[in-house]
Amino acid sequence: MSNHHSSAGDKSKISSRTDNTPVVILDSGEELSPFRWIILVGLITAAILEVLDSTIVNVALPQMAGNLGATSEEISWVATSYILSNVIVLPMTAWLASHFGRKRYLVGSIMIFMIGSFFCGTSHSLNEIIFWRLVQGAGGAALISTAQATLREIFPREQQGVVQSLYVLGVIMAPTIGPTLGGWITDNYTWSWIFFVNIPIGIFSATIVMTFLNDSKFRMSTQKIDWAGVALLAAGLGSLQYVLEEGNQDYWFQDPLIVKLTILSLISLSVLVFWELSKKNIHPIVNLRVMRNADLSAALTLFLFLGFGLYGGTFIFPLFTQNILGFTPTETGLALMPGAIATGVMAIICGRLLNGKKEVVNPLVLILTGMTLFIYSMWDLGHMTPQTSERSVYLTLILRGAGLGMLFTPINLAAFNSLRGTEIAQGASMLNLMRQMGGSFGIAGISTYITTRTAMHYSDLVTYIYPQNPAFIQRMAILTSGLIAKGYPPNLAKIGALQLIENSIQAQAMTMSFNDSFLLIGLLVLCVSPLAIRLRKSTYGEAMKAREMAH
Repeated sequence: MSNHHSSAGDKSKISSRTDNTPVVILDSGEELSPFRWIILVGLITAAILEVLDSTIVNVALPQMAGNLGATSEEISWVATSYILSNVIVLPMTAWLASHFGRKRYLVGSIMIFMIGSFFCGTSHSLNEIIFWRLVQGAGGAALISTAQATLREIFPREQQGVVQSLYVLGVIMAPTIGPTLGGWITDNYTWSWIFFVNIPIGIFSATIVMTFLNDSKFRMSTQKIDWAGVALLAAGLGSLQYVLEEGNQDYWFQDPLIVKLTILSLISLSVLVFWELSKKNIHPIVNLRVMRNADLSAALTLFLFLGFGLYGGTFIFPLFTQNILGFTPTETGLALMPGAIATGVMAIICGRLLNGKKEVVNPLVLILTGMTLFIYSMWDLGHMTPQTSERSVYLTLILRGAGLGMLFTPINLAAFNSLRGTEIAQGASMLNLMRQMGGSFGIAGISTYITTRTAMHYSDLVTYIYPQNPAFIQRMAILTSGLIAKGYPPNLAKIGALQLIENSIQAQAMTMSFNDSFLLIGLLVLCVSPLAIRLRKSTYGEAMKAREMAH
């Protein structure tokens, strides 16, 4: 052993575990990996890969459909299958990491993800690519939850601000960058390369994890497999995810399958909660008891609604810009880019402010400021018109991105500061599940909301189209004269004028429905904002006491 000063600023010494892996032991007794910054690069790279693959395929789906001979409805399962398996495995990652060992599970998951990526790129049929997307999604679950729990454990509390902000930077920016990157790859190469690019990056990440990461000293008992819990979890979350993904296009409860799966989901998840909390279940696959922690429960609810806002907003903005403002897919991606950069910048700033033994700013101040910016941006987006300028859109999206950056980092830290031991891995899996499920609820709910609100606004607007309306008469005369001036015969000019008015009404109805959707997202986030007050500010002494108790 030799004396050494860690980057955390505490006196420490380098020692070895019983498995001969090196660790830095602080005076507090806390064990840290001397290679933690290298491990950070590998884990964040893996997390970005996982999140990126949930959105990068979206712009390539039409080309895939043509190559694989699938309809637009069938090819959507390329995206759905990935999220489906991901959601099912996410809650089990804490158990799996304990059962196989954190290092082995992470490396194995990266390898499964790469294998799935390779065979997705070489698929020649729809069923083949859907199967390998299921494999890819199952492997990807550990790349976000287990990776985040690992970062929480291998870094000291005074470095968590920067570490968690870097993690948030990757996880939140990746869904925004995905469509832009996917479009560029598809335009310049083929859709197969969307999957092939994962392989060298995955090898890089797996090599770092295999070389430098130790197994966690916090491992739950996994002697007996909770098969009942696994079955209930798969049936409940799998059915729920299918309903959310397919419900809107199948007209929800008008479809018998959607009704059956909704009932199955409700029953399975209800029984799952009862079984996992039962005293008879000594080795639960998902430790729901961790949700008794008030900070974690508040953070889970906030993540559910923030996921709704993040993915819901990212889903409807391209629809608005391309259908109403006439943006191309590339222009839409570039419009989203400044907001993504703002998210990253604010996440890093928040990490610095919350870094160290004494936080510079109360996390509650950052969370409430972030919510204010996010809600204001939703209000602004909720008042766009077909004449909205690109400049005003960029500014609003930058405010939205900055707000998100100020939310995820402090909430992450508040949730993890109150967890210890095996609770860390379970908390990470639950937080990421809530973010993912929030996104699924957001996309499904907003899709249905836009459809119903567009029909409602259209019905209201067409009531103004009648021969005695002076505004309608004037508009018809202007449009008819304009078409006649372009060489149209009078009878065709009149028909053309009516069609232009019809198109204008449809565009206005869609604009109003998009506005309603943005306002709904802002309202929902506003409703859960009081939960931020429940997140206690953990002092350095309290956190260190919790760690000592965990030892």
